[in-house]
Amino acid sequence: MMGRMRFLSALQCEKIDRPPVWLMRQAGRVLPEYRALREKYSFLSMTHSPKLCAEITLQPILRFGFDAAILFADILSLPEALGQGYNFTSENGIRMDFQITPENFCKYLVPPLKKENLTYLVEAMGIIKDELKGETAFLGFAGSPWTLACFMMEGSSPSSDSVLRPLDWYHNNPVQFDHFMSLLSERVIDYLLLQWEQGIDAAQIFDSLSHLVPEEDYWNVSGKYIALILERLGIERNMIVYCKGRVWRHFISIPVKVLSVDWKQSLVEVKKEVGIMRCVQGNISPELMKGDPSEVYENVLSLRKNMLDENGFILNLGHGLLPDSKLECIEALLDAAKAEI
Repeated sequence: MMGRMRFLSALQCEKIDRPPVWLMRQAGRVLPEYRALREKYSFLSMTHSPKLCAEITLQPILRFGFDAAILFADILSLPEALGQGYNFTSENGIRMDFQITPENFCKYLVPPLKKENLTYLVEAMGIIKDELKGETAFLGFAGSPWTLACFMMEGSSPSSDSVLRPLDWYHNNPVQFDHFMSLLSERVIDYLLLQWEQGIDAAQIFDSLSHLVPEEDYWNVSGKYIALILERLGIERNMIVYCKGRVWRHFISIPVKVLSVDWKQSLVEVKKEVGIMRCVQGNISPELMKGDPSEVYENVLSLRKNMLDENGFILNLGHGLLPDSKLECIEALLDAAKAEI
């Protein structure tokens, strides 16, 4: 079974030979072929070069044969296209060119997304689609409105040690906050539709900073805007929602194709809650990928055995690959994914 067929069958909760596998942040970071390019080019220059973007997206497919390729880009490509540029500091933290505020947000979020600002991405996706030849699934993605808002308003990588500006805004002026988040959701929809026009098979919404929201505030601060995006895109488009913490429970009644959770959640419990016709994704600890390959193998095998009677399961990590992950651990994960049990 080809990877793309295996992935699409898992989305439909059909019985297949084994769970499909891809890893968050599989493109870049840990691969020596990526690091060789990184010595020559900046991160932004690589994302802005259609040829390099395509090459990096395909590197993990050529090396490991994952069932799905995910576009090499950053969640901040969207704010950049809206006029809020970004860069990386010497400490590898993110620095936005300026902060979005209650006073200036309309200037950047009211106009629809201009496709010409993402020409490089469209061209890269065309190259990738041709190279995959329909054999490997092609995934797009976007940051959730909440996660994007944290970067856009903080002006840098958000910290859990301080009161986040978006959360403070929500408590002090919920009506204006809702206007901001609704506009940002519309731009995320624009961005995802642009990717769908290029022929992706599925797209993931990364609510990577969901754990920074008090659970009692989560729906009003983040969840309902993801639900709005899903409703507008329609159930016919294969969407994955990734979130951290137990906030995944807010999406049980939302018609999203796949729920992806972090390594601290029980994937068996998630699958039980969402039902036999909903797919789940995850959730091996990224920390394991820095250690003993045999431990990775045993953990993946254990997860597969726990999910053995469940159709609709995509094997992934509970978060992205860490920079010091070992290639041998990735290989062990794949070996366990393909092992007969």
